[in-house]
Amino acid sequence: MLQECLKGELRVVNAHLPSKQKPLSDLLGEEYPHVLCNDGSVHLFSRKELKYLASLIDTDEQKALLLPILIEVSAGQGEMAIICPGEVEEKVISKVLDMPLTPRQKKVMIYKPQLAIVRKLLRTTTQYLFPPKL
Repeated sequence: MLQECLKGELRVVNAHLPSKQKPLSDLLGEEYPHVLCNDGSVHLFSRKELKYLASLIDTDEQKALLLPILIEVSAGQGEMAIICPGEVEEKVISKVLDMPLTPRQKKVMIYKPQLAIVRKLLRTTTQYLFPPKL
């Protein structure tokens, strides 16, 4: 019963997540780059961040990069997981951190100091995800 309550709470905590991610290439063409969230709100992207991301990758990769990039937060761990359904997310985070990264099970593990760098440079193009792992 407690687990069910906690899962329900995590759904509330994750309500800010986008109902659908959009490719960087599409967002660059929008007057007001945004995605709709599960709670009905609108998440706006910084045009400066979008242009920065576009400068890191080629045109085909811009079509493949879905935003916002999701950062999975697990309780009690010193590391976070950046969800990488494709290679382009790994490439972007690797360039942002200026270091090679190795994905594991479609995720790239980073530590809190690295997270601070990612969030400083990509504040509107990344979002936290709280998984229901209990």
